[in-house]
Amino acid sequence: MENHEMTGATRRAIVIFGATGDLALRMLFPSLYFLELDGLLTPDLMVVGSARTELTDEAFALRIKEAVKLRAGGDFDAAVWERLHDRLYYSCVDAAQGAGFDHLANVLDGRKEIVYYLSTSPSLYGALCDNLKKAGLAHAHSRIVVEKPIGKDLASCNEINDALAATFSEDRTFRIDHYLGKEAVQNLLVLRFANTLFEPLWNKVTIEQVQITVSETVGVEGRWSYYNDYGAIRDMVQNHLIQLLCLVAMEPPTSLDPDSVRDEKVKVLRSLRPIKGVDVKRLTVRGQYSEGVAEGRTAPGYLDESGGGPSSTETFVAINAHVENWRWAGVPFYLRTGKRLPVRSSQIVIQFRPVPHSIFPGTELLANRLTIRLQPDENISMTLMNKTPSLADGGMQLKPLALNLSLDNAFKETRRRIAYERLLLEALNNNQTLFVRRDEAEAAWTWIDSIIDGWKTQSMQPKPYPAGSWGPSDAFTLIGMNGHRWYD
Repeated sequence: MENHEMTGATRRAIVIFGATGDLALRMLFPSLYFLELDGLLTPDLMVVGSARTELTDEAFALRIKEAVKLRAGGDFDAAVWERLHDRLYYSCVDAAQGAGFDHLANVLDGRKEIVYYLSTSPSLYGALCDNLKKAGLAHAHSRIVVEKPIGKDLASCNEINDALAATFSEDRTFRIDHYLGKEAVQNLLVLRFANTLFEPLWNKVTIEQVQITVSETVGVEGRWSYYNDYGAIRDMVQNHLIQLLCLVAMEPPTSLDPDSVRDEKVKVLRSLRPIKGVDVKRLTVRGQYSEGVAEGRTAPGYLDESGGGPSSTETFVAINAHVENWRWAGVPFYLRTGKRLPVRSSQIVIQFRPVPHSIFPGTELLANRLTIRLQPDENISMTLMNKTPSLADGGMQLKPLALNLSLDNAFKETRRRIAYERLLLEALNNNQTLFVRRDEAEAAWTWIDSIIDGWKTQSMQPKPYPAGSWGPSDAFTLIGMNGHRWYD
């Protein structure tokens, strides 16, 4: 790379460990390309990829270019790529063996403000932090970004956090949940706190129930070994669904200051009613997909993908959760996630209570419903009752209609961003608002652990459900006991 001559004034860098891995190639480097495209990377920023593979700078850049071209499609611009190319370096590091950190230090050439992104197995977090410290690379202005999962229970979460804290203080530690980088998720805060319409109604008096669904059509694909250790509750509920629950249920923060927002999220987590012991049978459902038809073709069962070995890992979870505070007492928060379901979708449904009395005889009034769709499209819709343009006898004819706010349509000229673009930019700008604080992660694991322990003590095995269905029949019973139904 011809332009790798840097002046002494360049003092910022981002180092991505695991730079040849799937996440880095699909998400992280394309996100950096788009940030370069939008002119959001400072001129002095160096981008360093690091992995165990021996590569030259040019061989590494070629891999990144192919990944960026694949993701960018028609947005690929050769001039923008050249600007990113001129920032790129590669340093071979073996964290487990502690090798290569001296070379990394030479590449960084005295820079002090460095963001270290650990796109690696959490089992390497401790070794990476320790070796960065030994090599003199954990400077006072350096920061660390870590991917989920942060452990698989509270004990292992604490172990990982202790390893991080031994090198990086909490104000320099950024725990990613990529859902928090989605535009629609951030728009939930705007919807609630920038409009007078909703916040006075955002409570148990007017809201009957809340549903949060993250459904996937895919199976575990090539991740069976990893997934079998974690299952749906650890892989999805502990982070993504709980984060969405917090944003729906939290009190208005005093500002968008990182700790103001995260303080309110922690309060929600500490208000979650524990689900333990025999209650897990009444308030939770576990499922595991069997052979069926998904996306128009025959799909194997979870055990078939394992090679036929036994497994009690759940691929579907539904939970009837309750936030026990003044705002939400008595309102069920239904959480649902699973693999091999009929559609790929992430959405939050706020179901309002029906009107107390109808003055329209012979007409069924449907209660208002607010639906916030996060994927595959980003959309906010409100279902309202409306008079049909009819002159029929017997009074007015009513029909529910939706008021739609389609973010894709409203901002047609704006490229839909990768969630990691926002998160990388916030990490580079040292803003922790969209990242998970340690006490937040610990409170989430405390609640999840009580459910997992209950499953063990009650010998609650996952119920089979055909691939391509909406999960075990028990999931419908779980919500039906309260007179509710799932909104798909």
